[in-house]
Amino acid sequence: MTSRKGCAAAVTGEARAHWIDRDTVAWQVDPSYRHCLASGSGVLRLAPGTLSDGQRRAWPHLASYTALKVDPRDAGLVRAALRDRVVAEARDGSGALAAATGVQIPGVLDDLYAAAAGARLGPAGRIFPRLSVWAPTARTVELALYGPRGRTVHPMRRDDETGIWSVRGLPTWWGREYTFLVTHLSGTHEVTDPYGLDVTPDGGHSRLVRLDGYAHKPPGWDRLAKPPAVPQHRASIYELHVRDFSASDESVPAGLRGTYAAFGVDSAGTRELRSLAADGLTHVHLLPVFDFATVPERAADRTEPDGDLAALPPDSELQQELVARTAATDSFNWGYDPLHYTVPEGSYATEPGERIREFRGMVAALNRAGLRVVMDVVYNHTHSTAVLDPIVPGYYHRLLEDGRVADSTCCANTAPEHLMMGRLVVDSVVTWAREYKIDGFRFDLMGHHPKANLLAVRRALDALTVARDGVDGKSIILYGEGWNFGEVADGARFEQATQANLAGTGIGTFTDRLRDAVRGGAPFDADPRVQGFGSGLAGAPNGSPANGPPEQQRARLAHYADVIRVGLTGSLRDYVLPCGRKGSEVDHNGSPTGYAAEPGEAVAYVDAHDNETLFDALAYKLPQDTPMADRVRMQVLSLATVLLGQGTAFVHAGSERLRSKSLDRNSYDSGDWFNRLLWDCERGNGFGAGLPPRADNEARWSYAAPLLADPALRPDCAAIRACRARFGELLRIRASSPAFALGSAAEVTRRLSFPPSAEGVIAMHVDTSGLDPRWSSVTVVFNATPYARAQPMEALAGRAVAPHPVQAASGDPVVREAAFDPATGTLTVPGRTVAVFVDVMGWTQRAIGGEGR
Repeated sequence: MTSRKGCAAAVTGEARAHWIDRDTVAWQVDPSYRHCLASGSGVLRLAPGTLSDGQRRAWPHLASYTALKVDPRDAGLVRAALRDRVVAEARDGSGALAAATGVQIPGVLDDLYAAAAGARLGPAGRIFPRLSVWAPTARTVELALYGPRGRTVHPMRRDDETGIWSVRGLPTWWGREYTFLVTHLSGTHEVTDPYGLDVTPDGGHSRLVRLDGYAHKPPGWDRLAKPPAVPQHRASIYELHVRDFSASDESVPAGLRGTYAAFGVDSAGTRELRSLAADGLTHVHLLPVFDFATVPERAADRTEPDGDLAALPPDSELQQELVARTAATDSFNWGYDPLHYTVPEGSYATEPGERIREFRGMVAALNRAGLRVVMDVVYNHTHSTAVLDPIVPGYYHRLLEDGRVADSTCCANTAPEHLMMGRLVVDSVVTWAREYKIDGFRFDLMGHHPKANLLAVRRALDALTVARDGVDGKSIILYGEGWNFGEVADGARFEQATQANLAGTGIGTFTDRLRDAVRGGAPFDADPRVQGFGSGLAGAPNGSPANGPPEQQRARLAHYADVIRVGLTGSLRDYVLPCGRKGSEVDHNGSPTGYAAEPGEAVAYVDAHDNETLFDALAYKLPQDTPMADRVRMQVLSLATVLLGQGTAFVHAGSERLRSKSLDRNSYDSGDWFNRLLWDCERGNGFGAGLPPRADNEARWSYAAPLLADPALRPDCAAIRACRARFGELLRIRASSPAFALGSAAEVTRRLSFPPSAEGVIAMHVDTSGLDPRWSSVTVVFNATPYARAQPMEALAGRAVAPHPVQAASGDPVVREAAFDPATGTLTVPGRTVAVFVDVMGWTQRAIGGEGR
C-alpha cells in the first residue's frame, strides 16, 4: 500500500490527472512512484492498477495512461475530498516530490452521483414553487430571492445521494427574480439557474415563472392546431433569422420590426411565408432563439450605424467600417453564443419581459401559415463559462488533457458526454418541444456530441404524446452538423454524432458533398472562382487558373456529376451508380460521398447562413459577363438539385429571390445592413451594399470590388420575380409526386436510376408504377451547359411522356421549350435548365389489362 507519509497538496495550475470513477485515477506518470490524492479533507492513497476494457472504451483518450486505484480503506473520504481542491502527487523512492497536478473530476462525479440523472431539477411546482440545482462539490448552496424589499437569502438542503440542493418556497415567490449562491473552497459565486425558464434583461438574474400561466400564453395557445406532420425525408426547410425576417420590411410597423411579434402581422414577409407554404414548403428553421449573449436585450441599450449606407458606392469600404463601429452593441447577431439554453432570447421581444408569450405567438403564427417550426440549438459550447462552471467547477465544459477548457467550436466547449451535461441537453430539448411546441431541432456542431446523447434526445422526444404532453414527439425531426474535427475528432473521446455514425438512426446531417459539387471548390478556397456543376464548369469557364487546364476541368465535372447523383439518392452509402461504385466509394476530400443508410438522414443544401449566399457564390464563379437571366437560370438549377432529390431539402431564406449579402462569407456580426432580407424587389437583393466586413473578407476584396461595382450584377424585379416563380414551381413539383420522397433505401435502389447522359448533364429517372396515381414514371434532366441537350431515353419510346404540368404552365418560356420525341424516346432540354417529364401512360391501361412497362 502507498504510504500516507509525505503526501500533501501541492500548488499547480494544471489538471493532468483524471479521476474517472470512485476507484480509479488515470495519469501519465511513472507507476513505480508512490501516489496519492490530497485535499483539505484528507489523503487518499493510490496503488498501481490497470484500466479495464470498459474503462478504456469509456475514456479512449486516456487508454494509455497509468491506472491508479484508490485504496479501499480511503473510500469513505471520496465525497468529502471532492468538496475541496484535489491534487494528485507522485513521490520517488526517497520521498521527494516528483510530480504534482490538479485533478479532473467529471468521471468520479458521474459515478458517485448517478442517481441525479433521474431526479427533478430546475423550477417546479404549481402553488408552492420548488427550486433544485445539481452542485455535488459545493460546500453550501443558498437561494437569493429578489423582491420589492431587496434580497433575501434562503438555505437550500443537500441530498447526499444525488448531490442536488433544493428549496421549497411560498406562492409569493412566483414571478420573483432569483440566483443561487454557490460556495466552494474558492469562495461564493452568485449564478443564474442553468435550468431556469426566464431571466431578467441580459440574463443577470433568473426569474421564477410557471410556463402554464395565463400571462405567458398568446390567445388560443392551448388550442393551437399544427400543420400536418411530414416525415423527415419529405421535409422542405427554410432557414430564417428572426431579425432578418422583418428588420428591413417596411410593411411591418416600426416597433415590431426584428421581433417575434412581426410574424403575427399581415406584411410582405408573412404573405411570402404563406405563399411558400402553399407551394409546398413544410418547415421554417429559426437560427438561435434561445437566450444569447451578444445583443443587448433592451432596445435603448443598442446602437446602430450612423449615416445613409445606401448612398455610398457599391464597392466602398465605408459601409463595413460603419457597421463594425457598432457591431458589439447593435441589434444583430446570429446568436451562436448561448447564455441560458431554455429561455427565449429577449432582444427579439418588444420588451424582454414579453419574451415567452411573444415567442409562443411567433410559433403559433408560423403554424397558422401552414409551416412547422425548427429551432437551431447550440448545446456544444457556451459564450463563456460563467453560467455553468461556478456551479460545478470543471464539470460542464470539456477539458483538455492538461485541464484547459477546449474551444475548438469557437468558445468554451461543453461536455455532453458527462452525465449531467448530457441530461441538460435532453431536458432542455424536451422543454422546448413540450412548452413551446417546437417541431424540430437542428444541432449546431453535432459532431461534438456523443451519438448516445442524440439518441437519448430522440428517445425522450418519442415518449411525448398529445394526450399527456400536448405534442406528438415522434413527429419532431432532428438534424444537425455532423462535422468531424477538434479534440473529439475520429472518436477520440466517444462515438460522435457525425455523418457516418448516425447512419441508421433517422437523425439527419447536412451533406456538404452536394453543396461543394454544385457550387464548386470549397468554402475556404483562396480563389473563390473555382467552378462547379451549377456555376459554369459545364461550358462557361471563367478563366481563373484555380480551375486548372481543360482536361482537369472535365475530370472534375465528371466527378462532381457523380457526387450530385449520390446526393440525389439521399446520400445513400450503398446505392450503386452507373459507374459501378457505391455511394460510399465516391470520394469527397478523402471521405465517402454517400454515408446515409436511409434517405431521410441526409439534409441537402447549396447555401445556408454560413459562407456566401448562392447568388454571391455564383457572382464569384460565373463569368462576369453572364447575363442576369442566365444567372437566374443557374440559381434555379442549383436549387433544383436540392428540391428534386431524395431526403430533406434545406434552403437559406432569400435564395428563392436571389438574396445577396454583398459577398460577405461570414455575416454573423455584420449588422442588419449586410444581412438584409428584402421582400420588396424594388429595393434589390442586397448586392452592391459595399465591400463585405474586413475581418472575414478582406483577402477576397480584390475579387469582390469589381463585381460589386458592376451594375449588371444587381438584379431587377423581373429577375427576382422569375427566380421566386421558378422556385415555387420546384416546390410544387416536389410535392406533386412520391417520386421525390421514396422514403427508404430499398425503394430508392429499386426505383431510381441515372441514365447515361452527356457532359454537363445529369438525368434521373424514377419508376413510380404502383406508387403514383397519375404517372408511371418521372424523369428529371439537369442541363448545366449553356446549350440545348438531347437526352436519349429508349425505354420511354412510344410512351405518353410530357413536360410536368407545372412546367408546361410555367411563366418561363425557356423551360416550356423542353420536348419529348416519342419515336426515339429522346428528351430535349434547353441550356441552363432543369426539366421534369412525366409518363402519363400505364395506370389506366394496366387497370384494364393494357400495355405495362
